[in-house]
Amino acid sequence: MSVYTHVDQTQLEAFLTRYQVGTLVSYKGISDGIENTNYFVTTSEGKFVLTLFESTRDEELPYFLKLMAFTADHGVPSARPIIDQKGCYLQTLNDKPTALVKRLAGKVELSPNIEQCYILGKTLGHFHSISPNFPEYRANDRGPSWWKRTAERVLPHLSIDDANLLSDEIQFQSDYKHLNLPEGVIHADLFRDNALFEGDQLRGLIDFYYACNDILLYDLAVVVNDWCSSADGKLEHEYMLAILEGYQEIRPLSQKEKQAWPLMLRAASLRFWLSRLHDLLFPREGEMVHIKDPNIYRNILLSRIIAQPIQ
Repeated sequence: MSVYTHVDQTQLEAFLTRYQVGTLVSYKGISDGIENTNYFVTTSEGKFVLTLFESTRDEELPYFLKLMAFTADHGVPSARPIIDQKGCYLQTLNDKPTALVKRLAGKVELSPNIEQCYILGKTLGHFHSISPNFPEYRANDRGPSWWKRTAERVLPHLSIDDANLLSDEIQFQSDYKHLNLPEGVIHADLFRDNALFEGDQLRGLIDFYYACNDILLYDLAVVVNDWCSSADGKLEHEYMLAILEGYQEIRPLSQKEKQAWPLMLRAASLRFWLSRLHDLLFPREGEMVHIKDPNIYRNILLSRIIAQPIQ
């Protein structure tokens, strides 16, 4: 959530007249994240997040916005998109597709405790229990085909050790196809900075703009890799067990999923190591851009290579 496209006050005031949200009080850019331009917007009638989509194709955006409304309607705490005065979720601002979303209460917990991990797991389990019923479909554009294309681009820039690790992991993952594991809509990016807490109460999941249809267990692995890793990338088992306990209270894992757990942890590690390498080596220009350290996910991948199935 960086700022690539500048929005001035006059532009924003005119934009807000398309909605029934009152008049502009204040706004500021959000520097976290890396994909879209985001602003916190406060009006006379509430608090919102304004998102200008920088690279997402226009035809994909209704999927995300309808999914956010669907999850909110089914008891998942999530940010609901605001409908304009013509009944549409999507608008245009500065030649970019744009959405206005209700800003949720709470704050990011970058050092979550055990109870917060448990609640997060339980909420993800609920999301996965209802997401297969979402009627629309979007393929994962950061899946195995993307891994291979991106690896080819970054490999010439890596050290010998990192290049060997990346090549070996791409080959390892390519040996596993047609796993026939349960699928549905996944968040695909549920890091600590995409969940908002008040104390131990989870107030909302945000940033659904990587959501897609894929293996549910992979989504759980994305969460565990971020929420349950120590500074050197090793798994913090107590935190992982809290997430798994909460998750399985709502959606118990099958024995086949438990056996596939190490594979999914490695796949999720690979995906984010690759994306961070790509963003570091081939950055986009932006007014406020935050590039995340790819070595964090290299270390997580090294740790997950020795991970064990869920008991």
